[in-house]
Amino acid sequence: MSKTNLGKNQITEGIIWKQLLIFFVPIAVGTLFQQLYNTVDAIIVGRFVGKEALASVGGSASVISYQVVAFFTALSTGATVIISQFYGACDSRNLHKGLHTSYAFAIIVSIIISIVGWFSTPWLLGIMNTPSDTMDDSVLYLRIYFLGIIATLIYNMGSSIMRAIGDSRRPLYYLIICCVLNITMDLLFVVVLKMGIAGAAIATILSQGTSAILVTRSLMTSYNMLKLELRSIRPTLSILKSELRIGLPGGLQACTYGLTNMIIQSAINGFGTDTTAAWAAFGKMDLIFWAISGALGTSVTTFSGQNYGAGKMNRVYKSVRISLGMSLAICGTILACLMIFARPLFHLFTTDENVIEIGVYMLLYIVPSYSIYIFVEIISGALRGMGDVLIPSLITIGGVCGVRLPWILIMTPIHHSISTILISYPLAWASKALLLIPYYFYRKRKMRCKTSGGCLLCADRSKA
Repeated sequence: MSKTNLGKNQITEGIIWKQLLIFFVPIAVGTLFQQLYNTVDAIIVGRFVGKEALASVGGSASVISYQVVAFFTALSTGATVIISQFYGACDSRNLHKGLHTSYAFAIIVSIIISIVGWFSTPWLLGIMNTPSDTMDDSVLYLRIYFLGIIATLIYNMGSSIMRAIGDSRRPLYYLIICCVLNITMDLLFVVVLKMGIAGAAIATILSQGTSAILVTRSLMTSYNMLKLELRSIRPTLSILKSELRIGLPGGLQACTYGLTNMIIQSAINGFGTDTTAAWAAFGKMDLIFWAISGALGTSVTTFSGQNYGAGKMNRVYKSVRISLGMSLAICGTILACLMIFARPLFHLFTTDENVIEIGVYMLLYIVPSYSIYIFVEIISGALRGMGDVLIPSLITIGGVCGVRLPWILIMTPIHHSISTILISYPLAWASKALLLIPYYFYRKRKMRCKTSGGCLLCADRSKA
C-alpha cells in the first residue's frame, strides 16, 4: 500500500463539529442555489415561450431527466465512499485507481444513456401520458438533453469526488458559475434569438459542459494526492466491483423513490385541481428541509468514510452524534418556521383561499413527522460512509415498498382522504428508523468487539 504524507487532515484530526459545519454549508448553499436556478429557468421558458413549452420542460421530460440524474448520483455514491476511504487511509495508489475508474465509469454510462435515451424518448413520454400538444417539444428537449448527458454525469461524478476528499467549496463555486451561465444563455437563446425549447436545452448542455470542464481541471491540478490524468482514465475491475457493490443498492433505492412519487402524485391528482395545486406549492416549501437534511447526510458520509479509512472509529461515532444534534437543531428550526408561517407562505403561491386552506392543512398535518426522517438520513449517511449500504438500502426499500406503497394502494380507495395519503410518509419513515437505529448500534458493537479483541457477550457466544 502506497501512502503519502498529506499533513494534517482536518476531517480525521480537526474539531468535528467545526469541520462538519465548514463542510456542510457549501453543500447546503449549492443545493438551495440549484433550486433557485431551476425556478428561474422555468419562469423564462414559461413567460417567453408559453405554457405549452413550460409543460414540455417541466412536465414528463423533467421527471425523466431527474430520475436519470438521481439514479446516477446514487450509483456514484460507491465511488465517493471508496475514494473517501482511500483518502482517509492515505492510500495514494488505490486512490489513483479509484479516481480514474470513476471517471471511466461516468463516461461509459453516459454513452449508454445517450443512445438508449435518444431512441426510447418517444416511448417513455408516451407511457407517462404526455399531452399531445406538448409531445413534440418534450421529445426535442429530452433528446438534446440526452445528447449532452455526458457533461452532467461528469460534473456530478467529479464534484462528488471533490467532496469525498473534503472539498465542498469548489463544487459550490462551479455550480454558481454554471447557474449564472445557464440563466444568461437562456435569456440569449430563448428571449433574444427565439430558439424556444431547443434554446433552453442547448443552454443547459453548454452550462453543464462548462462546469464539467472546471471540475475536471481542478482534479487535474488542484490536489497533491489526487491527480486526474486523461491518459490514465480506464476502469480497474476490482475497484469498479467495490464501487458498484456500494452504489447499486442506492441506485435501486432511487428508482423505488421515483416510482413511489409518481404513484402518490397520481393519487393526489385524483382529489382535483385545488389539492394538486396545494401539493405543488407545499413541495416547493419543504425543499429547504430536504436540501439541509441531504447536505448533512452527505457531510456525515464523507466524515464517516475518511475516519473509517483512517481506522478512527471513535471519530465516526462522535460525528454521528454531533450530526444528529446539528440536524435536529437546524432542521427543527426550519420545520418550526414552516408551521408558524404556513399561511403567509402559501399566499406567495396563490390567492385562492381553498387552495391555501388545503395546503395549510397538509403542512400542519405532516411537517412535525419530518423530525423522524432526520435519524434516517444521518444514520444511513454514516453507514454508507463505512461501506455498509446493502442492509440500509433494503430497509429503505422495505419502508417504501412494504409500507408506503401498500398503504397508498390499499387504504386510499377505502378512506378517500388527504390525510390517508399524508400519513403514509411518517409510517414509512418510522418503520425505517425502527430498523436502522438498532442496526447501527449492532454494527457499532460488532466493530468495537472486532477492534478490541472481543467482549464478554461475544466470548460467551463463542463458548456456546
